[in-house]
Amino acid sequence: MARGPEKQFDPEEALKKAMKLFWARGYAATGMAELQSAMGIGRKSLYDTFGNKRQLFIKALQLYSDTFVKQLRDDLTKEGSALENIRGVMRQLESANCRAGSFGCLFGVSMAQFTTEDAEMATILRGHMKGLEQGFYDALKRAQDDDEISDRVSARDLARLFMSTTQGLALVGRVVETAAIPKSIVKAALSVLEAA
Repeated sequence: MARGPEKQFDPEEALKKAMKLFWARGYAATGMAELQSAMGIGRKSLYDTFGNKRQLFIKALQLYSDTFVKQLRDDLTKEGSALENIRGVMRQLESANCRAGSFGCLFGVSMAQFTTEDAEMATILRGHMKGLEQGFYDALKRAQDDDEISDRVSARDLARLFMSTTQGLALVGRVVETAAIPKSIVKAALSVLEAA
């Protein structure tokens, strides 16, 4: 059986470039011509490999989840003090969102552009956010089980608070004028654990 011609580009690298463009500009503001240019491929290759713009965007969201969100979850659940893991992750996010030119979070940028009227996209975004929430929940529950923080507040409620805080922090980071703002957001979020 004859094989088709080999691709003249690396699909994984092309998808990374598309993800970065969507991340920087958002879905609505990103055109197909820009995607082709950023990815370094032609229109036919883009459609043949990734599908239309929406299908490409969904693949980019999955890549973001498989890399950035996975790393965050891994950091939250690594060995050692669960409380220190949470503090470490929040300080990483603080640092990332203090820098000029921060893109924030691809999920946050995306949630700002879609609503529940787009049922498919809402379901996809909810699924990714649940993964982030679960990472915080696992760490918070372990911190409670190890008596690092009080169990007077539900670990699930705290996980949702931290998931929401990370998204707000990321959006603020896109336009923030001073590093003092992300720093104060993280300081206040972490103080909740001490007061819980």
